[in-house]
This record gives sequence, structure tokens and C-alpha cells, in this order.
Amino acid sequence: MAGSPPAGAQAPPIYQVSTGSVHGLGKVLVDGQGMTLYVFAPDKHSGSSKCYGTCAQGWPPLILTGGASHALAGPGVKASLLGTTKRKDGTVEVTYKKWPLYTWVGDTQPGVATGQDLNNLGGKWYVITAKGKIITKRP
Repeated sequence: MAGSPPAGAQAPPIYQVSTGSVHGLGKVLVDGQGMTLYVFAPDKHSGSSKCYGTCAQGWPPLILTGGASHALAGPGVKASLLGTTKRKDGTVEVTYKKWPLYTWVGDTQPGVATGQDLNNLGGKWYVITAKGKIITKRP
């Protein structure tokens, strides 16, 4: 689980990808707020997203904001594995080892992965490690 920034320090942007601990799954990728990141099996490691509409409402894509041109590698993450893909609406989604990254609206705090191994809105959802390995087991 990602910790809070020290007093007076600015929180990292949402599109900073780091590692955080999830009970039963170990260290997995998290966003700048420490929320667990997921991959969508139907994306098939293609570098482009197949999650739009209702899917993207339940599984919000990790989007670059504030005019950023690339994702930031936080602690434990290999910058060389980070990338981006343009979505149909023109926004830019963060990828890791060519997997588009998403959060899950069912996760209410850092350190949980209630979406892990969930078959939802068109396919299976899994967490991913800093080495780019997909974890398919339940926590």
C-alpha cells in the first residue's frame, strides 16, 4: 500500500505508477493515489483498450491529466515498461508492458483488489506486477 506524502509534500499525480502491497497478491501496480491497477484480458496485451462506455464507467482507465505527455514511474516500477495508448475519445491511457491500465470502482481504499479475477463487463480483470506479470489467482 502506498503511504501518504510527508506533511507539506505534494501528492503524486494519479498517473504515477508505483508498486503497492495487496493482501494475498503481494506487490502489484498502483496509481498515484495508491489504488490497485488492473488489466483487462480482452485487451490481449495489444497496447490498445477494448473497455469503453459502461465498461469504462466501472473500470476507469488510468488517463494522463494536466497536459502530461507520459506516465511517471514511481517506486518499484520500470520506466521502460510504461507507455501510452490513445483512446477513441482522444484521451491518453497509461499502459504497462503494452497492457492498458484501469482502476475499479469497487475498490474503496489502497491495499485492496476486489476486482481481482472478476469476470465483469466483457471479460476477466487481473492485477499486474512490476515485472509485467499478470496474476490470475484470487487473493
